[in-house]
Amino acid sequence: MLEHFFHCPYCWEQISFLLDTSVPHQTYIEDCEVCCNPIEVSVVFENEGLMGFTAAQLGQ
Repeated sequence: MLEHFFHCPYCWEQISFLLDTSVPHQTYIEDCEVCCNPIEVSVVFENEGLMGFTAAQLGQ
């Protein structure tokens, strides 16, 4: 697992998610811990290293 810090695309507060490094390509929805809006998260890992991360408003 890897803790990754970023800014919520809705409220712009800095938050963090725990990312599962064992799955190379992931896209899922997780709610912001501050404003509770749904965030579409996409991550890419290579050799358990984070190669790409995006956090977007749902549907954008």
